[in-house]
Amino acid sequence: MNKFAWVVLLVFAGSGASLYAQRKIIVPPGAKPGGNYSQGILTGDTLFISGQGGEDAAGKIPANFEAEVKQCLDNIDAVLKAAGMSQANVVSVQVYLADRAKFQQMNAVYTTYFKDPRPTRTTVVVAGLVGPGNIEITVTAKK
Repeated sequence: MNKFAWVVLLVFAGSGASLYAQRKIIVPPGAKPGGNYSQGILTGDTLFISGQGGEDAAGKIPANFEAEVKQCLDNIDAVLKAAGMSQANVVSVQVYLADRAKFQQMNAVYTTYFKDPRPTRTTVVVAGLVGPGNIEITVTAKK
């Protein structure tokens, strides 16, 4: 390898290590860290939020699906706020539904939460979720 290639390799390797070192775990106030994941990771000006379900602080899921979706979005909002961001910073959303028939109900709540211009979104119907709820949402936000 020539001298130029080594310099380029070192620059790329150094920047990767730098990004890794800049990772900050985001935990909303009052949240109980659990599981083998972080609720949010802020790296640079980008926030990655783990899938959030519709459980409240006591771990209960509302019986009403619309209330479950709202709680799910409120959980995301708590992570965003802990990182100094809001819904307006969200650029990408992934929605996982356990029941295709609930899409319109989810969408009705979703559109009250995310205003125009709305983030990109992928919605997937899954055979089952790991948790006990009917929905899980993950987002990426950028300052």
